[in-house]
Amino acid sequence: MSLKNDINMVKEELNSEEKFFEKAVVTEKFIKKYKNVMIGAVALIVIGVGANIAYEANKNATLREANQVLLSLNANPTNTADMQKLQSLSPALYDVWSYSQALSNKDVEALKKLQNSKTILVSDLASYEVAQSLNNVDALESYTSKQGAIYKDLAQIQAAILLLNEGKIELAHQKLSTISQESSLFKVATALQHYGVK
Repeated sequence: MSLKNDINMVKEELNSEEKFFEKAVVTEKFIKKYKNVMIGAVALIVIGVGANIAYEANKNATLREANQVLLSLNANPTNTADMQKLQSLSPALYDVWSYSQALSNKDVEALKKLQNSKTILVSDLASYEVAQSLNNVDALESYTSKQGAIYKDLAQIQAAILLLNEGKIELAHQKLSTISQESSLFKVATALQHYGVK
């Protein structure tokens, strides 16, 4: 009995080793067949990770350099070389700096140029400042008709004040009534609607 058990155990071990070798052969064939694909995939992953690291490093270096140029421009706003360098490094940051300079110098012509800025926030704020500086109802109305105007309600109130000063009370009240209750300027608009009522 024991001999029979030993023979069965040896047969099972041989079968398991045979299966192991079969799997090893299949794996070896698979690796040989797809070796180039696997090497290519690993190479692509390594190249992708390396390119991403290089891109991030370049982006951070450009950001640091743009910040240094901005600090230099704040110290000396008339340095044209720094202006050009900032514009090439970060056009959006250059537009923000130009906007701040135009505001501090009350330069309406510079603000008019910034109305065409690709930086949406700068473009909108410059449009508002130009409309406000003209002190004209039509200019303010043109600004408020722009989609997504940041200072839409404020421009409406300014236009209404101009209309009230011109004695066009009914038209001013119509403008003030367009300001929604959710607006932070709603109370101001409500107070102004009582102005000029006879």
